[in-house]
Amino acid sequence: MTADATAAPTPDEHARLLDMAIGGATAQAVYVAAKLGIADVLAEGPATAEEIANRVGSHPDATYRLLRALTTRSIFAEEPGRRFRLTPMAQALRSDAPDSVRPIVLVAGHPITWRHWGELAYSVDTGKSAFEKLHGMPVFDYLAKDPDYADLFNESMTFSSAIEIPAILDSYDFSRFGTIVEVGGGQGRLLAAILQRTPSAHGVLFDLESVVEAAPTVMADAGVEDRATVRGGSFFDSVPTGGDAYILKHIIHDWPEDKALAILGNVRSAIKPEATLLVMDMVLPEDASPHFGKLLDLDVLVAFGGRHRTRAEYADLLARAGFRLTDVTPTAGSPSIIEAVPV
Repeated sequence: MTADATAAPTPDEHARLLDMAIGGATAQAVYVAAKLGIADVLAEGPATAEEIANRVGSHPDATYRLLRALTTRSIFAEEPGRRFRLTPMAQALRSDAPDSVRPIVLVAGHPITWRHWGELAYSVDTGKSAFEKLHGMPVFDYLAKDPDYADLFNESMTFSSAIEIPAILDSYDFSRFGTIVEVGGGQGRLLAAILQRTPSAHGVLFDLESVVEAAPTVMADAGVEDRATVRGGSFFDSVPTGGDAYILKHIIHDWPEDKALAILGNVRSAIKPEATLLVMDMVLPEDASPHFGKLLDLDVLVAFGGRHRTRAEYADLLARAGFRLTDVTPTAGSPSIIEAVPV
C-alpha cells in the first residue's frame, strides 16, 4: 500500500521535520563543545557549567545552556546541582580517546565549512562546488593558502584513515601483488600498513611533493622504509608505472566527472595489462534504502563538486576510462574496495 501523498503530516512527523530543519543548531553546538574541549574537562569527573567555563574560558550561563541543549542529544548528561558528566557518546569528543571524532567535528563545524554549506542551493542549481564559488579556487588549492584550516583538514583525514585501515586490511588480501602503487596516498599510512601485512611486497607512494614530505618518517616508523619508494608529482600529469596494483583511496569522489576521468586515464596509461586497479570509496546502494552516504554525497558536491556513486555508476565511470569493474568488496568501515582491470 502506498502512502497518501496528500495527507497532512502527523504531529510526530511534523515535529521530526522541524527537528531536521534546525539540525544546524545541533551541529554547531557539537562543534563548539569540541572546540572548547569540554569533553576533556569532564574526563576528570563531573563538573558544573561554571567550573567548566572557568577551565575553558567561556561564559558560565551560556556554557550551561550549551550543555543543557546537548543533553537532549545524549551528548553529556545533567546531574542535580547543574553538574554535567560524560556520556558514552561524549567520550568520542575527547581529544585523547582512541576513537575520537573530534578532528572531524572541528572541520565539519568550522566557519569555512559552514559557509559553503550555506551555498548548497548554488550547488544544486549548477552542479558545481560552492566552495570554489566562494573562494575562487578548489579546496586543495585553498588549503595551501590557509595553513590553520589545512592542519585541521589533514588531521581529520589522518583520523579517518586510522579507523579505515584495519577494516581494509581485514577485508582484502594484498599478498598476490609484488609492487603496490598508491596514487594520492598522502603521507602513506595505508601503504605502510599494507607493506607490514605483506612482507614480500614493494610499495610506491605518489602524491604532491608538499604532501609526501613526512612519508619517509611514516615508512620508517612502520619498519618498511627499505621496501617503500616515495615519489612526488600530480596525478593530473602522470602516475608511476610498473605497479601490479594501483590504489586510489578517497580520491575519485573528490573531483568532478571530467577530472575523475583524467585521473583514471593517467592510471590507465601507466598500468600493465595484467595489473589491478583498487578504488577505495563509499558505494551507495542502488535502491531507495536510507544510507548515510547519500548525505555525504551532498558534502562532496558543495565542497569539491564531486560525487559518491553506486556500483553501476562506478562501472560506467571505469568503463569510460578503459577499465572493467570485476568485484566490489565491502569493509567494516565506510569504503568498499572496487576492483577493476584494464581492457
